[in-house]
Order: sequence, then C-alpha cells, then structure tokens
Amino acid sequence: MLKVLCILPVEEKHKELLAKAASGKAEFIFDKNPSTVDGIDVVIGNIPTSLVKNSSLKLLQLNSAGYEAYTAPGISPKFMHLCNARGAYGLTVSDHMLALTMSLIRKLELYRDKQLKHDWSDCGSVSSIEGSTVVILGTGDIGCEYARKVKALGASCVIGIRRSINAVKPEFIDEQHTMEDLTEVLARADIVASVLPGGPETLRLFNADLFASMKKGAYFINCGRGSSVCQEALMDALSSKQLAGAALDVTDPEPLPSDSKLWDIPNLILTPHVAGNFFLQETFERIIRIAAFNLNALLEGKELKNEVHH
Repeated sequence: MLKVLCILPVEEKHKELLAKAASGKAEFIFDKNPSTVDGIDVVIGNIPTSLVKNSSLKLLQLNSAGYEAYTAPGISPKFMHLCNARGAYGLTVSDHMLALTMSLIRKLELYRDKQLKHDWSDCGSVSSIEGSTVVILGTGDIGCEYARKVKALGASCVIGIRRSINAVKPEFIDEQHTMEDLTEVLARADIVASVLPGGPETLRLFNADLFASMKKGAYFINCGRGSSVCQEALMDALSSKQLAGAALDVTDPEPLPSDSKLWDIPNLILTPHVAGNFFLQETFERIIRIAAFNLNALLEGKELKNEVHH
C-alpha cells in the first residue's frame, strides 16, 4: 500500500479521481503544510527541497512546469521519479502572453496612465498582430499554444526557436530554427516572446547585444524566467526606443524590489508572475489529471508522463 501525500488545495472530486487512479492500492494524506515526508512514498505538489533531500520518496509529482530547484546537486534521491506538470500551463500562460501582446501593440498601458491623470488624448500610431513576424523562444506546450493563437490572428510568419528542430513542424509555425540562428531571426521580428526556462544556458541571454540585434521598434515579452534577461539592458533598449515596448511576467529577483527602476518605465508592463499558477481553474484540473495518470503508471509499472531525469 503506497502512502500518498497531496499538498494541493483539492476538492472532493479531485480526491475521487486520485483514488480511482490508485485502484485501492494507496492511502492518501491531504496536508497543505507538511513538516516531514517520513514514511511517504509519493508526494503531489511542490514541497520544500529540504524535505526531498535524504527522503525515501518513490515519486515527486510537481505542480509546476519548472523543476530546476529539484535537480540541483544533492537534492533529489537518484532512485526517485521526478515529474513536472508540463502540459498543464499552455492554455493559461499563452492567454496571458496574448493579452500582454495586445496591450503593448495597442498601447493600453499608456492609456491606463492617461486615465489615471484624467488625460483625454491619444498616444499615436499602433501596431497589429496581423501581418507581423512573431519569434517565439521555447516552443514546448506554452510556446506552441501562443504560436497557434497569434497565427489565428493573422501573423504572417511565426518562427519557433528551440534546442533542436522537430521532425514534424506544427502547421501554425512557419519556420523552425535553433539558437544558433537567433541573432539573424531576431532582426526580422516585430514581436519577440520568450518562454525559455532558467539555467546556465539562458542566464542573461537577452543582453545589450541581443536587444540591439532586434528590429528597431519591436516588442519583447518574457513569461519564461527573469534570469534570462539583463534588466539594465532592457531598460536601455526601452528608453532609447530600440524597443517600442516590453512586458515581463517574471523578473530577477522576485518579488521585484520596490526601488527597482523597472516600475517607472512607461512603455513596460509588469505582472507579478501570475501567468501560470492556479488562477485559471482548468490549469488545476490538468495538474490533477497528470498526477492521477502518473500515480496509476507508478503502481502499474508503466512509463510516467513528464519525467525529468536528474
């Protein structure tokens, strides 16, 4: 009998789904703030890494797509299955990215500022997704969902940047490139959207040189990791009008310090890392379905979904 600890805010219907997946072979404990995982075989949810270290867990099912904290040296036991929630966040994060895109190209953030000042005047010319070239860095679940949406809105060329080229290209992506082509591709982009993960490979990737390589007047959106952007370089690109506008759902550090200069840039939209999480109920439903699938797979000795090798 497996002992399963779930720290997520589940309802009765979610408990029933997990119980059905276990087929009577698991005992469930529902505790949002556990102090230990001693005697626990499976955890559903992102517990502190201090609880994972030296544990005897067989499976840690994360409720996030990100997993970097758990793959750091010495954290996760080698025998433990580590699975993330890839596939749960495509809908909500891509919606947020699209909302940020539309806000930027229609200058809605500037009109909000004018509203607060009771200023009934225009902000000049605007742009459109229709006919634009959109470059997306990271074309996994989230990036592909965003690509599908901007293509449906009339983007003339949607370009995906990824580690390796897919043998089968999604129909809503016109071109696929690797990071080796990044500078060349950015020079063509009207809109650049990043959902890249954190880590050494992406640390401060978006620096002064990369912003300078972009088409003058382009828009930049980051819903990946704040560590991928050199924030000083971004501020310079915005103040010099190299970029027409930018939107960040992630910063480095988080929370963003109250004295950061980012707060006061008029053509920058900031949201406090809210593109994902459980604000959209469907996201939570998808996470529970992934957890149920993997719990059943563990019990049946089958391949797990979204396993992260560490």
